[in-house]
Amino acid sequence: MRHKKSRHQLNRFTSWHEATLKSLSRSLLINQSIKTTKARAKAVRPMAEKLITLGKDNTLTARRKAFSILGDHSLVALLFNEIAPRFSKRVGGYTRIMSLGRRRGDNAEVVIFELTEIKKKDYKKIKKVKAVQADETAKPEAGKEPVHEEHKPKTETAVKEEKHPVSKKPDKKFLGGIKNIFKKKSDSL
Repeated sequence: MRHKKSRHQLNRFTSWHEATLKSLSRSLLINQSIKTTKARAKAVRPMAEKLITLGKDNTLTARRKAFSILGDHSLVALLFNEIAPRFSKRVGGYTRIMSLGRRRGDNAEVVIFELTEIKKKDYKKIKKVKAVQADETAKPEAGKEPVHEEHKPKTETAVKEEKHPVSKKPDKKFLGGIKNIFKKKSDSL
C-alpha cells in the first residue's frame, strides 16, 4: 500500500516525468531563472535543491551523482564551480517561486522559478565591449594602407548570346496573405 507516499506525477508516465524534471533542472542551472507552471516548479524544486547541495560537497562521488541527473559534464562543472559556491553560507532555500498570474489558454498558474542568488550581468560592460568591437571593425588600422585591387579590362565577346527572358516570381507566395489573418492580435477583452 502507498500510504503517505506522494509525489508530483504531472500527469505523465514515470519515464516522461523523470525527463521533465531533469530538463527543468538543467534549464534552471543554465538560465538561473525560468518561467513555468506552479505544479512543475513545485515538482522540480527538491531536485534542484539536491543538486545545489551536492555542488557544495564538491567530491568525486557528488560530481558523479550530479552527472547522473544532469547528463552533461559542462553543466556539472558550472554547478560545482560557479553556482554552488554562491550558496556556501546558506543551509537551504536555494530556489524561490514567484507567481505571475494565470495562463490565457488553460488557466494554469504561471510562475517564475529562480535561484535566490542570481549572478547579475553587467550590461554596461557588455555595451562598452560591443561598442569597442564595432569601432575596430569599422575603422582600418592606422599603420596600414588600404589594399586596392587591380582592375582588369573586360574582354568582349564578338557574339552575344541572347538570353531567354526570365519570368519574375510573384511578390507574395500563394497563401502569403492568409497567414496574416491568423496572427494573434492583442486581446480586446
